[in-house]
Amino acid sequence: MSEPSSRGLQRFRMILWSLVVVAAIAATAVFFLRPPTGPLAVTGTPFALNSTQGGTFTEASLRGTPSLVFFGYTFCPDVCPTTLAESVAWKEALGLEQNELRTIFITVDPERDTQEVLTSYLSGFDPSVLGLVGDEAQTEAAKKAFGAFSQKASDDEFYLVDHTASVYLIGADGQFKGTIAYGEAMETALGKIRRLVGA
Repeated sequence: MSEPSSRGLQRFRMILWSLVVVAAIAATAVFFLRPPTGPLAVTGTPFALNSTQGGTFTEASLRGTPSLVFFGYTFCPDVCPTTLAESVAWKEALGLEQNELRTIFITVDPERDTQEVLTSYLSGFDPSVLGLVGDEAQTEAAKKAFGAFSQKASDDEFYLVDHTASVYLIGADGQFKGTIAYGEAMETALGKIRRLVGA
């Protein structure tokens, strides 16, 4: 078999580089246009949700006590129960009480997660966990305030919801202090929480 001609080889290289450029452009577009899957920023924009502990919880309610805030839903098969269990373990490991560190769970599934459902679900992990729920518009406002994302994965009866999995660290001043990633090593998470509470 004869070697490819110089012209043929040059053409092959041009095609190959064109494909590389197209792939790079596509990857860039996916990066910038895809829905965010993790926390971007806490914007501080107003929101108001019903609390499982009674009353209304707003952005102003974040002040006063350091908080671990995360978004999820009661039908979540993995991320949410794991994060709730970890939040309990973190507080126990550091010997922190509710007045020293709050855990706040905001549902992204108001269709199924009523206040009663959320209260029952959270009590199975730690009755002190504060659950927040609103209607669709209120939920969207809360997501916007935290730069969080959620979206139904399907339209069937037993749908799952894709959502931001990181835990937001909120200081006693109500300001964003960082995040704990889903699956982050316990010692790393504990170090972040120690700094959050000033321990």
